[in-house]
Parts: sequence; C-alpha cells; structure tokens
Amino acid sequence: MLLEHRGQRPVVPESAYVAPSAVLCGAVVLGENSRVLHGAVLTAENGEVRVGRNSVVMENALVRGRADHPALIGDSVLVGPHAHVNGATLDDEVFVATGASLFPGSTAGRGAEIRINAVVHVNTRLEPGQVVPIGWIAVGDPAQLFSPDRHEELWALQRELDFPGTVYGVPRGTPMRDIMARQSEFYGSHRDDRVLGTD
Repeated sequence: MLLEHRGQRPVVPESAYVAPSAVLCGAVVLGENSRVLHGAVLTAENGEVRVGRNSVVMENALVRGRADHPALIGDSVLVGPHAHVNGATLDDEVFVATGASLFPGSTAGRGAEIRINAVVHVNTRLEPGQVVPIGWIAVGDPAQLFSPDRHEELWALQRELDFPGTVYGVPRGTPMRDIMARQSEFYGSHRDDRVLGTD
C-alpha cells in the first residue's frame, strides 16, 4: 500500500517490487530492482527513506525516516525479517539480520554485518566490514561491542549517547507522560494520510 504523508508520496520505479501487504508511507524512494516484501513498513515520518539498487527489505521489517535522521539504505543491502532501521544510514552491501535494530544517528559502513537480534545504538558508527555478533550491542563512535551480560559497562557509554535527546528531543529524566504527549501529537499527523494505491 502506498500512502501520501505530509504531502509527500513514495517513488517506486517500474523495476522495483512492493508486496501487496507492505506499506510505503510518505517520502520513500526505492532504487532500481529493490524489493519490499510482505508486511514490511517503510515510513518517512518527517524525514526521508531511501533504498538503493538491488536492496531487499524483508518481511515485517520497519524502516523509519526522521527529520534529523533520514533512513538511508545503500545498494545491495539486505534488511532481514523483523529488523528495525530507525533513522540509520547503511552503506552498500550491509547485512542486517533477523530482528536486528539500528537506532537514530547510527551508521553501518560498507559490508558491515549486524547479526540476529544485535543492536546498533543511537549515534554509533560501525566501521566498514565490522560485525556485531548475535545478540550483542554496538555503542559509540567508533563502535565498541558488548555482550548483553556487560550492562553496567554498556550503560556507562550508552548514557552519554543521549537516547532521549536524539530520539525524542527531550533531556534525560523527562516524565514519560510528557514524552508520550509529544509522540501522540507527532504521530497524529497520520490521520491525514491518503491511500494512493497498492503497487
């Protein structure tokens, strides 16, 4: 399904394929021979989503573009099933495995691999060819890798990356009710979306 959002429409070349149950919303631009499979959602909230040539976004993945952090996916990239690419930049030939997550301001250099259920945190930079192992967390610029059992060490670095400021535009410690009032208003703009078609 193609949706106009904030006056912007998806751009899908003839050589691309978008599954009937996939959603492209707003300023989403697909490259030649790109593929968006069933259940995937590519949503340009208030920042663009670009997918390069011969790239595939698999089933039930989410790709979200934000004003300060567009989602930019290079050529020959695989975004695996149930992956989450939120305001991240993926250079050419990056592999994002099932369930992996990349947060706003993160970048993955050419040929990087983010393996099953791995996380690349806000404002983190993976070097070209760098691998984040299954279930591990990458934090910092350049990225340091942490296994999930090293939470205290991870938090010491993660805290400085300013997740609430990067993602929500608020200082750490802002009450959840205030954050969610802002989020509710922001996502309320979808009430005005307009269905354009299914291919």
